[in-house]
Amino acid sequence: MKKIRIKTISAVAEILGGVASIAASAAVILTGSGPLGFISVLIVVFFAVFLIARFVINRFFIYKITPLYRIIAAKNISTKKLISEHADNDHIVEDVKDELSDWADKKSEEIARLKDNERYRREFLGNVSHEIKTPVFTIQGYILTLLDGALEDKHINRLYLERTEKNIDRLINIIKDIDEISKLENGEMVLNFSKFDIVSLARDICDSLEIDAQKNEITLKVNYSQTSPVNVHADKAHIEQVLVNLITNSIKYGKKGGNTSINFIDLIDKVVVEVEDDGIGIDKTQHARIFERFYRVDKSRSRAHGGTGLGLAIVKHIIEAHGEQVTMRSEIDTGTVFSFTLTKSTVK
Repeated sequence: MKKIRIKTISAVAEILGGVASIAASAAVILTGSGPLGFISVLIVVFFAVFLIARFVINRFFIYKITPLYRIIAAKNISTKKLISEHADNDHIVEDVKDELSDWADKKSEEIARLKDNERYRREFLGNVSHEIKTPVFTIQGYILTLLDGALEDKHINRLYLERTEKNIDRLINIIKDIDEISKLENGEMVLNFSKFDIVSLARDICDSLEIDAQKNEITLKVNYSQTSPVNVHADKAHIEQVLVNLITNSIKYGKKGGNTSINFIDLIDKVVVEVEDDGIGIDKTQHARIFERFYRVDKSRSRAHGGTGLGLAIVKHIIEAHGEQVTMRSEIDTGTVFSFTLTKSTVK
């Protein structure tokens, strides 16, 4: 582009020099000629200016249009179509350039998104392989030990069989969770909407998880003092699954002697449900990925508790399948709050 500009400037300079010479000659002629000489000089000057203008305009369009043609060729679209779409526009060059720039930006975003999806796919396959491989190899080790003679030892055989059963259960849970996420993402899971009291459901879940909470010295509390129910319109079974996942996480990763509370906020036609704990919290650098499949804040600790790494991903998919939103806010050593919205029931 710089070479084109330099050549253009040089050429214009040469033409201007020629025009200057013509003007000088015209001045000489005018001093000794009548009206006819004056008209002749005007004609010569007009043609000189015309040639300069034509040259400059041609160079301008070459400079502007050439990059556009390159983009058009890469885009593989018809130039006739572009021209017809902007035929009545006085700013065709600018409009076409803007349109092609927008197209280039969209393509860049699409390429970036495809690269992210490819990275996500590789991570997902690696995580699935690791999650399944761990319990399978553990089961294999226990069985081989039993076959090598431990089966005859009454103290060992039962212990190894119980451990094998736990790993089989973990493997089954992983497969179930993957299958459920797949159905949610593909829209294959049918949600059965009904009217139910979300506060009553939360209290029932807390009662069922009380033993686990006591083992971890966690106190569960439902913060709702009113007697009137909070009826929502949702799939009760799946919302129960959401609350179980969130409350179970707060129990597993909470501090000893800590608290987990379920709060309800009225938003006219919506209800915000919060599961709040005063546990170890989550670093801000990990907030963006917390709902990804198999993503773990503390991998070693998560596996020690038997988690599949799919719980929060399932929560996100279930809430979004309801047309609602789930969010998370957390600070290290302060605690974590998971919030999701539900639509109030209009049925009386």
